Amino acid sequence: MVKPASRIENIPPYLFARIDKKKAEARKKGLDLIDFGVGDPDIPTPQNIITRMKEAVDDSANHRYPSYEGMFEFRKAVADWYKKRFSVDLNPADEVVALIGSKEGIAHMPWAYIDNDDIALIPSPGYPVYKIMTLLTGGNPYIMPLKEENHFLPKYDDIPSSILDKAKIMFLNYPNNPTGAHADDDFYERSLWIAREYDILICHDAAYSEIAYDGYTPRSILEFDKNKKYCVEFHSLSKTYCMTGWRIGFVVGNKEAVSNLGKLKTNIDSGVFQAIQYAGIEALTGDQSSVEIMKKTFQKRRDMVVNGLNSIGIHVEKPKATFYIWAKVPKGYTSADFCEKIIEEQGIVVTPGSGFGEEGEGYFRISITINEKRIAEAIERLKMVRF
Repeated sequence: MVKPASRIENIPPYLFARIDKKKAEARKKGLDLIDFGVGDPDIPTPQNIITRMKEAVDDSANHRYPSYEGMFEFRKAVADWYKKRFSVDLNPADEVVALIGSKEGIAHMPWAYIDNDDIALIPSPGYPVYKIMTLLTGGNPYIMPLKEENHFLPKYDDIPSSILDKAKIMFLNYPNNPTGAHADDDFYERSLWIAREYDILICHDAAYSEIAYDGYTPRSILEFDKNKKYCVEFHSLSKTYCMTGWRIGFVVGNKEAVSNLGKLKTNIDSGVFQAIQYAGIEALTGDQSSVEIMKKTFQKRRDMVVNGLNSIGIHVEKPKATFYIWAKVPKGYTSADFCEKIIEEQGIVVTPGSGFGEEGEGYFRISITINEKRIAEAIERLKMVRF
């Protein structure tokens, strides 16, 4: 058997692949699983988007290779949405590229900028792809701890200037996965100061910008980088329009960075299926009432979970955004121990915080992407677990 590349041998199993293994073991024992693991909304894709997709599939013109950077009509829809949503002007010709989901673009970004031993600034706990893909390129991830006492924002003052001098890119993600934290204007201003002072490209993952509650409206980092010199921003239609399986997103911002990512992609993939792009146009330009309904649904679920956890002694605050609840494990448990205990004893699947980086140890994440009946049942089951 041919030996795989060392880069493959050195990669840990993807977080949710490990969770799937635990779930399979529990099912073999006959447990009825209540799955709060992966952030995959159970709410159907809005019907107007599905209808547009069906129409586009029937058009044989869409059966051929799409353009690498995305249809101009899709990129124009993105630019128009950005103008309406954030008052940010984008040139669809060179400041927007379609992605096969934002994960794909985020994963490829280090390949466009990181050479051997280059430094990327990585938040932890955080989306595992930031760190893993930096390692795959031969780069060095410098971990920026996200701590509760600092509202899960990185403390730039703690990063040595010798690291900042060498860093090429910095990943940020607000509203944040897994913590549910949000960033204020001052944080974005400080982030831009760091980028200007040390010539760092900020890669902002804004996948959860449209899932917010209690009157909070997330902002785009491009509202602060008005000349688009230091930032690119990744968006996904997966969360906003419940299109996780459709695989469509986009990157916007600094045209050189967008172009470099696009150049890389032309050598890796062949673009997004055009019928899906037409569905994406409908999502961005069509009736938005489904987004408001979705937010109300998630807010109700958030309140149920937070109130339920507090009632059993696991104290947690209500996050203002995302569909995640980030909670401390009971005393005496590691993240993995606690998560294994509740899946083995009660068939409840949550994600260990340590899976998002060492700084996530001591926490677990709940995805509120299951219905209210199952949430209520899960709370009752948790009441039977001795912590």
